[in-house]
Amino acid sequence: MIKKKIKTIGFCICGSFCTISKAIQEMKKLKQLGFKILPIMSFTAYQTDTRFGKAKDIVNTIETIAEQKIIKTISDAEPIGPKNLTDLILIEPCTSNTLSKLEKSITDTPVTMAVKSHLRALRPVVIALASNDALGSTAKNLGSMLNRKLYYFVPMKQDDPILKPNSLVADFELTIKTVKNAFQGKQIRPLFLT
Repeated sequence: MIKKKIKTIGFCICGSFCTISKAIQEMKKLKQLGFKILPIMSFTAYQTDTRFGKAKDIVNTIETIAEQKIIKTISDAEPIGPKNLTDLILIEPCTSNTLSKLEKSITDTPVTMAVKSHLRALRPVVIALASNDALGSTAKNLGSMLNRKLYYFVPMKQDDPILKPNSLVADFELTIKTVKNAFQGKQIRPLFLT
């Protein structure tokens, strides 16, 4: 009998602090489905206390779910590709700051290095955007990334079109469906929800 390989998701968390709790819920669901979770955090997400929670508590929760330590340095993220540590990278939440860096191929955080390293094996990257300016000054970066091979987006919507007209937030409940489709090389549609 051939044993099925457990797929590993590099679960990257960036500093959209108001959505981290939703991302953690999706991490739990992916773990329950049998995926191995390799947690990766940006410097900001890893060390910043906010009104949404203390960094150490968030770190403890993530490490408990993943059953391993978080990758929190650029040097620790670099071997992800050469050692084939991930089958898919999921950035949830992904800020416009991180998206802009990916668009320009800047690797100055553990998350951007993880993506760069992972892509050398031509494997999928899923982005769950959470940004207050995705339809503003950083819209050009989103447009560019939508046309890149190996990148897939969790469908998104404006969370408050009146008070935050430039904001876009992924529908985190579509994470699992997006991940499963990305493994097949497909982008789920519609990409923009109402």
